[in-house]
Amino acid sequence: MKKVLLSAAISATLGLTALPSMARDANLRMSWWGGNSRHQVTLKAVEEFHKQNPDINVKAEYTGWDGHLSRLTTQIAGGTEPDVMQTNWNWLPIFSKNGDGFYDLNKMKNVIDLSQFEATELQTTTVNGKLNGIPVSVTARVFYFNDETWKKAGVEYPQTWDALMEAGKAFESKLGKQYYPIVLEHQDTLALLNSYMVQKYNIPAIDEQGKKFSYSKEQWVEFFQMYKKLIDSHVMPDTKYYASFGKSNMYEMKPWIQGEWGGTYMWNSTIKKYSDNLKPPARLELGSYPMLDGAKDAGLFFKPALMLSIGKSTKQPEAAAKLINFLLNDKAGVEALGLERGVPLSKAARGFLTETGVVSENDPAVAGLRLAQSLPTTLSVSPYFDDPQIVAQFGTTLQYIDYGQKTIEEAAADFQRQAERILRRAMR
Repeated sequence: MKKVLLSAAISATLGLTALPSMARDANLRMSWWGGNSRHQVTLKAVEEFHKQNPDINVKAEYTGWDGHLSRLTTQIAGGTEPDVMQTNWNWLPIFSKNGDGFYDLNKMKNVIDLSQFEATELQTTTVNGKLNGIPVSVTARVFYFNDETWKKAGVEYPQTWDALMEAGKAFESKLGKQYYPIVLEHQDTLALLNSYMVQKYNIPAIDEQGKKFSYSKEQWVEFFQMYKKLIDSHVMPDTKYYASFGKSNMYEMKPWIQGEWGGTYMWNSTIKKYSDNLKPPARLELGSYPMLDGAKDAGLFFKPALMLSIGKSTKQPEAAAKLINFLLNDKAGVEALGLERGVPLSKAARGFLTETGVVSENDPAVAGLRLAQSLPTTLSVSPYFDDPQIVAQFGTTLQYIDYGQKTIEEAAADFQRQAERILRRAMR
């Protein structure tokens, strides 16, 4: 007992002795979401930062994707958000409609080297002249295919929408009903269907000036008819079949690992975790992007993959800015993170990673980005189109169709009504 009391007394004395030093230290909190590989490289980068900046302590707060947004929403509402946050582009209308939801990083241009980023890139994350976040990378959904599965099916990677439909029928007849050319989660399906509609009608999904969706009642019916065509052509499993495999990540599901699901329409910046889970020797190869004849825009959902933002409630903005600059522009930080958050937009970061061979044109993530950049993109995508409530409503609508609870026409009308309501509330 005396030993315990003595130990406590010594600890208390050390704590008191350290107080003057601690007072000079900056204590930051940094949050992000992701998988284990992202957690590990980010923790390593934070450790390297502390070595270079021993007077700045960083507490890491990391989670998976599920629940991260709701947790951050509570923190921001209470003014207890982390000093540095990994943020999503489509959160800007939620948290910073007028540009005041995050710290204005233009105030830290003497700490963060903004010259490493193109002005157009920074403009995408600027609201009312206030820089709400630094885009780490840009990303787009493109097609990736399991090379072994497609070889078994004896089918060429599709270059048109009709060829994609034909591939579904070939997979079913040659490999069996459990084999599909692609598998998509509902948010990916929403983006794919919109791509088709943009190619056909050359209009954006959302008219921001009019604060409404651009599609007519008839076009919404066509939107969901295209989904039904993909299902009926055996291109992808419906929500009912997909749900039978549980609620784990798609890349952790048995049909994906074993190659029964032969590809996906996915962000180029996240494709590594999908490829890594395939049963060897299978690997993912980049496919072509299906285009309609005469299309002026590919209808890509091209956006900042992730941002790094500083909380508006921070007491240590300069220290937080130092951390962001280290992660995005400093060689040690950049090399620690690698391509975990996509191909960096920072010119310095790309230079470091190209020199060391990390950025290679043969890498699926890099190849996917290059393909996306080569496609016609004349129309901008509104962040409101990626509103979590609209995306969730779309998922519910697909279930109405797949479980036979609504006809295509009924489901389209219901989605149009609900989505318009959500959009009006979000944009007011």
